[in-house]
Amino acid sequence: MTIHIGRELGSFERTRRTRRSAALRGLVRETRLDPATFIYPLFVTHGVDVRQPITSMPGQSRLSLDQLEREASELRELGVRAVLLFGIPASKDPEGTEGYADTGIVQQATRVLKRADPELVVVADVCLCEYTDHGHCGLLTPTGEVDNDPSLHLLSRMAVSLADAGADIIAPSDMMDGRVAAIREALDGAGHEALPIMAYSAKYASAYYGPFREAADSAPQFGDRRGYQMDPANAREALREIAIDEAEGADIVMVKPALAYLDVIARVRAQTDLPLAAYNVSGEYAMVKAAAQQGWLDEDRIVLETLTSIRRAGADIIITYHAKEAARWLTEGRA
Repeated sequence: MTIHIGRELGSFERTRRTRRSAALRGLVRETRLDPATFIYPLFVTHGVDVRQPITSMPGQSRLSLDQLEREASELRELGVRAVLLFGIPASKDPEGTEGYADTGIVQQATRVLKRADPELVVVADVCLCEYTDHGHCGLLTPTGEVDNDPSLHLLSRMAVSLADAGADIIAPSDMMDGRVAAIREALDGAGHEALPIMAYSAKYASAYYGPFREAADSAPQFGDRRGYQMDPANAREALREIAIDEAEGADIVMVKPALAYLDVIARVRAQTDLPLAAYNVSGEYAMVKAAAQQGWLDEDRIVLETLTSIRRAGADIIITYHAKEAARWLTEGRA
C-alpha cells in the first residue's frame, strides 16, 4: 500500500508539473535574461562605408566609423545599452602606438558613439595585442619575452586616452600583473576618479578565441599567451586572480570564456560581491552558428539556453555576440 501511494503521488506530481501554463512558468522562473544586462562587442576599423563580414563569425562585421550611428540606433531599439569596442589599427608597431593615440580608431569610435547616443555605455578594451606587430599583449624583451612592468605604463596611457575620449568603462584584458592598480592610479591622476574598471580577471589561455583573432587580426606572430593567461585546468587560481584585482581597485570582475567555465563563474560568484561579467566568446558563438547553418540545432533555443546557463551560474553581465538576436528573440517571447 505504501508503495502504491508513493507511485500515485509521483504520478500526480508529474502530471501537475506538465500542466503548468506559460504564465505560471514565468512567475516561478528563477533565472531571467534581460537585454539590459548584455554587452555587444564591436570591431571598428578605418575607412568609409566599411561593413566587412567576418567569415568565422557569421553575422559579425568590421565596421567603419560612419556605420556606428546605425549600430547605436539598432541597439537602442533592442534594449541593448552597452558595447565593447575592439579596434583594427591602420598600422602596427612594436609598441602598439595607435592603441594610446588620441586619434586611435577606438578613441574615434568612442566619440562617434557617444555623440550618436549619449546614454549608450561604451566599454573600451585595453590591451596592446591588436596594435603590436608581434601580436602580444605587452612590450617584449630583447629575447622575445613579454616585459610586464614596462607594459603597465603603455596600458595606463591607453586607458587614460580612452577615458579622455569618453569611454564609460575601462576594461583591461592584457593579464599583466599589477595592471588594475596601475590603471586606477593613472585614471585618478588624470581626473577620472569615478570611471569604473571592468577587469578581465580570470582570462584563460583558451582555444575558444580563434575567430576573434581573425576578426581583430591579433594572433601572436610567434609563441603563445600561456605565459600570462591562465591554465584552463585551474579553478582556484581564478579565485586568487579575482581577489588580487578586487584589492587593486577593480569595480567589475570577469571570467573569460564563459560556457566552458561555468564552474569558475559559480565559484567566483560565491567569493565576491562585485558585479561579475562573463564573456561568451567568439569560438562559442561560431560553433552555434556553424551547427545552426547545418540544421543540426534550433539556434534561438540553444542561444537563449546558453545565455541563461551563464546567468544561472552567477554572471550579472554577459558579453556576447548574440546580444542583438537574443534581445530580439526575448522581445518576441521565444524564451
